[in-house]
Amino acid sequence: MNDSTSSPKPAPAFRSIFPIYELLHPRQLTPWVIVSVALGLAAAWVSSMVWGTPLWVSTLIVLVAMVPVGIFKWADDKRRFGLTVMIISIMLIAQGTHTIEHLVQWVEYHILFFTPRQSNGLLSPANSEWVHFIWNWSVLITVTLLVTLGKVRNFWSFLLLGVAIGHTTEHSYALIRFLLVREQLDILCLTNTAQGLPGIIGRDGWLARSTTTEGTFVRDIPWLVNSIRLDVHFWWNAIEMSLSVAAAHFFLRGLNRPAAAGQPPVSAALPAANS
Repeated sequence: MNDSTSSPKPAPAFRSIFPIYELLHPRQLTPWVIVSVALGLAAAWVSSMVWGTPLWVSTLIVLVAMVPVGIFKWADDKRRFGLTVMIISIMLIAQGTHTIEHLVQWVEYHILFFTPRQSNGLLSPANSEWVHFIWNWSVLITVTLLVTLGKVRNFWSFLLLGVAIGHTTEHSYALIRFLLVREQLDILCLTNTAQGLPGIIGRDGWLARSTTTEGTFVRDIPWLVNSIRLDVHFWWNAIEMSLSVAAAHFFLRGLNRPAAAGQPPVSAALPAANS
């Protein structure tokens, strides 16, 4: 078979040594991102000044204003790079936004000296056990699909999967504990208490209270048994976000890796992995 009849060799998916930046950049949609943010902030300001809406409403308005341009951006990601890379883009942006929320809560508590009940972040209604439970199961399912079907397989992705399992287990336990004592919380008007009940790790968590860990070295690890819930989940999320970035970086870099002799380039095999 001569070169004229052979199929063209696909171009590398990413040309930058920092492929995550290249992926997350809005490219031709940059002006629309700016317009969306400006319109969202203007609408949020009007809502706050005219109707006196709380901070979480303003935050929600800005996020909703950016949804349309986000949909177009992810559609463009799929067209350029395939389904797997599009899902990575969505996960990084969603988790990045979630990280900002945890960071705001941390600043409110440790820098501004708010009480735990006041340290609600930018979207206070979302600070509930059911929201945490659904969010973390969604993350775990997404990571599992990326590793199994999307073939995002490297040291960091497997480590991320393990941390996602641990984080989701933590929130599942917290939700079960919340449901068991919900009647008493309703009586005390504490059903929607910010930060919720302790989970497995942290002050008054399972590790700190269980007879199974009594007298073991686990009780001598301060972070595991003394941290408040806000700090526990700040670090869960920080670790998860860091591993997401690392796993995505090395996977995306691998798309440009030269193929072994007789094998198709990784970038050419990607669409098959997404089918």
